[in-house]
Amino acid sequence: MDDAMQNAIGPSPSFPLRAAELVAFAATTDSARARAFYEGKLGLTFVAEDPYMLVLESNGTRLRLQKGPEITPVPRTVLGWRVTDIDATVEGLAAAGVTVERYEWFQQSESGIAEFPDDSRVACSRTPTATS
Repeated sequence: MDDAMQNAIGPSPSFPLRAAELVAFAATTDSARARAFYEGKLGLTFVAEDPYMLVLESNGTRLRLQKGPEITPVPRTVLGWRVTDIDATVEGLAAAGVTVERYEWFQQSESGIAEFPDDSRVACSRTPTATS
């Protein structure tokens, strides 16, 4: 935390979740298709499945896909990964059949990678299953 932020919030409060492992949540209407996508195309590791959740893991972070009969998709990014070589990652995803989305509101390279003022480079895709 930078000094300006620390000054804005005052004395350092206790942050009970700071050292805890983050668990990501999304939802699906079709757990079989979701598993095929996340495990088969993105390479996540299957952990467990029950009537309520499909649980996968990516590099130690759990993804819990909540099962439901209907979902309202979120029109924004839900999950993201920090990778060392985004060009190679996008190429590998394309080889696995994952399409990088194109958006009118920012410029993207031929492969679909957008560059932002903070020098971050981002590529977005949608799951072929009903997830949000």
